[in-house]
Amino acid sequence: MLMDTRYKHDPSVKDQWNLITEKVDRMVLQLNGKSPHKTSADGIYDNMQDDWWTSGFWPGILWIMYDMTGKKHYMQEASLWDERLEQCWVRESNLHHDVGFQFLPTAVIKHTITGDLDARRRGLQAAVFLAGRFNLVGNFIRAWNPLKSKDAWNYNNVGWAIIDSMMNLSLLFWASAEIGDPRFSHIAKAHADTVLKYFIREDGSVCHIGSFNPESGAFIESIGGQGYGPNSAWSRGIAWALYGMANTYRYTLEERYLQGAKRVADFFIASIEQDGIPLWDFRVENRENEPRDTSAASCAASGLLEIARLVPMEESMQYELAAKRIINALTVNYGNWNNPQHQGILRDGTGNKPAGQNINVSLIYGDYFYVEAFAKLMGWEHRIF
Repeated sequence: MLMDTRYKHDPSVKDQWNLITEKVDRMVLQLNGKSPHKTSADGIYDNMQDDWWTSGFWPGILWIMYDMTGKKHYMQEASLWDERLEQCWVRESNLHHDVGFQFLPTAVIKHTITGDLDARRRGLQAAVFLAGRFNLVGNFIRAWNPLKSKDAWNYNNVGWAIIDSMMNLSLLFWASAEIGDPRFSHIAKAHADTVLKYFIREDGSVCHIGSFNPESGAFIESIGGQGYGPNSAWSRGIAWALYGMANTYRYTLEERYLQGAKRVADFFIASIEQDGIPLWDFRVENRENEPRDTSAASCAASGLLEIARLVPMEESMQYELAAKRIINALTVNYGNWNNPQHQGILRDGTGNKPAGQNINVSLIYGDYFYVEAFAKLMGWEHRIF
């Protein structure tokens, strides 16, 4: 499609982009090669192992900034990340279905922008790994690896698929297009069809985990996971679903995926709070005291902008305006612009409320999707998810 230029001369958007640029420049100095996931109480990002599922988001921010500005220090900071992640293939690691989150914003975008052939090879290697997690009889991509502790709540997870995987399917679609082999696309569509059948409800709400018999492929039950319960509506999972379904339609042009994306998006838009930001789950019993999740908001906003590009013009504006409302709310009320010591971009992210983990913190994936969504408003075209 042609570049969207409707916002390029909006002074408020340009001024805010300058704030984002200043913030990311500080983060380059503050993070100094770390692999961040969430901030501590004093606003300092942690440093996770490279095989942790969020390891691609910080370099993804850097690649977007380079693509938008042409400033070499962003590329220099981002350029070795796909090489770092490649080392996880040759040592014991915990790579799983989230290799899309790790290699799309590193290897794939690096190849897309620079033509680097080693980055292409690494992206294809990740796609092969992801395809290898496909359960043939159940038509789903397995989520996590076996757990060593039988005491863990998700120990018996061999037949588990999760809604997050919708965002990783773009790696398979990219690989199919890159080498002209439809097998990757076949797997991605089979998984998306399973999500349509078992994860997305008629009202557009979504469950987090689907449990299947790994031998027969039969569906067993929905599991709440990071949501409030099996029948709840975890807001970040809904964001993963609307964005992932939109991407699946963009790659396939098969109408059922667009209809699924719209159904989920309509539920999300109707369920957010008055300030434009969702609670961590839309079906919690006592809404008054529950935390919001800015990471769900930023991911949904970027996904809504995708849907706005894919639907007919008479429908486009409702999704575009909803995305802009969310982005504006994040910018005005949840951005860390005035505290240079706080390393995150957005406040009030919620990682895993049922487990009591990472509540009211900055989350690097929330930061990534905020930058991505804003870059789209500025005309950015190199889609990687």
